[in-house]
Order: sequence, then structure tokens, then C-alpha cells
Amino acid sequence: MNKVLRPLRRAAVYGSFSYLGLVVINNSGLDLPSLWIAYLPMFVGVYVLTIWIDQKFSS
Repeated sequence: MNKVLRPLRRAAVYGSFSYLGLVVINNSGLDLPSLWIAYLPMFVGVYVLTIWIDQKFSS
């Protein structure tokens, strides 16, 4: 059962934090030539945070 729940948990955490990050960045009023300058570090940070949270719940 853990083989099914772990990927679902990780996807739910990643999706939630990614959506929250996108909302914050899009509503921040940043005047950048490309929003990918803000999106790329945010997605990398969300991925690292997701891995860390998943490891905390797994052990």
C-alpha cells in the first residue's frame, strides 16, 4: 500500500506548493522581462521541499 500512497502524497504536496508559489509570484507585481526568472527557482525550491517533506513522513 505504501508504494501507492508515497507517489500520490508527493504529487499532492508538489501540486499544492507549486500552485501556491504561482499565485504568489503572479500577484507580486514583479516587472521582469520573463517570469521564468522567478518560476525556475521557485519550482526547484518546491521540488526540494517536496522531497524533504516526503522523507519526513516516510520515516
